[in-house]
Amino acid sequence: MGFLSKIFNTQKKEELIAKKLIGNQEFDGELIEVINPYTKKAETKYVKCTPEDAVDALNTAKKAFNKTKNSPLHQRIAWIEDVAKKLEEKKDEFAKYITLEVAKPISQAKIEVQRCIENLKICAAEGYHILGETIPTDATKSGAKTVSFYKRVPAGVVVAITPFNFPLNLVAHKIAPALIAGNSVVLKPTPEAPYTAYAFAKLFIESEYAIPDALSVVYGDADVGSTLVKSPIPRVISFTGSVPVGKIITQNAGIKKVALELGGNAATFVEASADLDLAAQRCAIGAFANSGQVCISLQRIYVDEKIYEEFAAKLGEESSKLKVGNPFEEDTFMGPLINEDSAIRAESWIQSAIKEGARIIAGGKREGNILEPTILADVTDDMKIVCEEVFAPIVSLVKVSGYEEAVEKMNNSPYGLQYSIFTNRVDLTRKAIDDFEAGGVIINDIPTLRFDIQPYGGIKLSGIGREGPKYAIEEMTEIKTVIIK
Repeated sequence: MGFLSKIFNTQKKEELIAKKLIGNQEFDGELIEVINPYTKKAETKYVKCTPEDAVDALNTAKKAFNKTKNSPLHQRIAWIEDVAKKLEEKKDEFAKYITLEVAKPISQAKIEVQRCIENLKICAAEGYHILGETIPTDATKSGAKTVSFYKRVPAGVVVAITPFNFPLNLVAHKIAPALIAGNSVVLKPTPEAPYTAYAFAKLFIESEYAIPDALSVVYGDADVGSTLVKSPIPRVISFTGSVPVGKIITQNAGIKKVALELGGNAATFVEASADLDLAAQRCAIGAFANSGQVCISLQRIYVDEKIYEEFAAKLGEESSKLKVGNPFEEDTFMGPLINEDSAIRAESWIQSAIKEGARIIAGGKREGNILEPTILADVTDDMKIVCEEVFAPIVSLVKVSGYEEAVEKMNNSPYGLQYSIFTNRVDLTRKAIDDFEAGGVIINDIPTLRFDIQPYGGIKLSGIGREGPKYAIEEMTEIKTVIIK
């Protein structure tokens, strides 16, 4: 485990112990160990926060909002640009933090850091486009002698709650738009990756352009999260996580702006005219990247019956090329699931599907937290494996007679985040854009495809609102209308 030794030999171990960051102050307290899913060792620690800490952070943010809302936009743009620059300088360190805490393969951790840098730059550029517009109130007789316009103003205190699967970039997707819009923020990152969030937050707090106390970080589980959500102080709750927790947030938030990204059950249709080699190669990536722990991980593949067996064989061949194991090695594609309970649950779903008539084309075996990339064929609509979000490296093949049956089955889901189609038919491309009931539609690639500049979010149980810098800024601002008579 030379990789870990290198980290601890080049940095003081104490630096890998997160603290509370409430405004500009750090606080010590009881330390909770974070166990790496691969090494099974405590690699980082975080300070256990209490509901009282959450209240302190909210009060700090409330006071800071008087400064953030009146701060000049050029300062906020420079602030985000400065963080992007500092992250670029430390990108290898941050990739190591991600792998240390959640065991994401180091090659993919590096991609996440690079995406985060790009995301920050996009957000800084969007600062120049926080625009309003004029309103033709003189279109009515009563408004004949008026001039009217609206402007976007910061909403207030934003509570950001983030998950483990992208512990850096999903933090950026919330706090950067919130801050550049003039809000103050309380961040509650995932307990699985506290140091990654802590180190990132410090880049904001220690920037020469920082607005004092604009950003606070608290750690914790349900009690801390509940305190943040129920408090009357926040105006916006931005959450990425599970549907059950999302439902609790909507029930407890009260009259607030709520943005929820709650996951999905991503699907694609491989049509008879498609490039099967391309489809198989991309579907293997989409199903098994980050061990399937992605909201838009490919879970359901509907395949035209005329090419079903050929495509299944090609997909099995592609999955066999993926290296599974040590996330600290550069050529590893897939590491462990976040914990053994998740791996055991996924394994039980596989066994249940087999008992109901599915067959394994590839994978299916588990060792500790690691579940092999698993492809199931002959899956039917009533199997749990296709009805619910798996969040594991499992993909199901379903045989269909053609496009109409595929789209009916794809849409027959309580989720609607992103869907895709592989086809060389223009008519079906046009139909899929209209017919797929999802927040995003991808043509000739996997539904796992996401660019940080795009509006991202779903319908149905997949959530409310959109991420992406421009669209998150809209979620985190209010419209103020002005009439001059």
